[in-house]
Amino acid sequence: MATVQLTPTTATVRFTRAEKIAGLLRDVTFPRDAVRGAELVPDPLAATRGIRAPGLGLPGLRKIGTLRRPGERTLVCVRRDQPAVRVELVGARYDTLLLGSDDAAALVEALDPAA
Repeated sequence: MATVQLTPTTATVRFTRAEKIAGLLRDVTFPRDAVRGAELVPDPLAATRGIRAPGLGLPGLRKIGTLRRPGERTLVCVRRDQPAVRVELVGARYDTLLLGSDDAAALVEALDPAA
């Protein structure tokens, strides 16, 4: 499961070796001031939008990788029955992050600049 490590100035998303291989991903670091907003997503599999390229999708179970839509790149690492956090970014490699987390509500509070 992907983990998020927070410092006062940066946030780093660290993936397991299996997630890196399945989603053709690498760890992502971004400045905390690039966060425009964060919200809790109770059903993350239904909330994914776009064409997965590259990545892995197991219907109804798991999605890992990069989802692309016109003008938007989303980093996704979610699984069934686990809430997720949607993080909107500005000026970063990805426009949106959708990450599953066991304690998604606490992560939203830690990342949301409005909180």
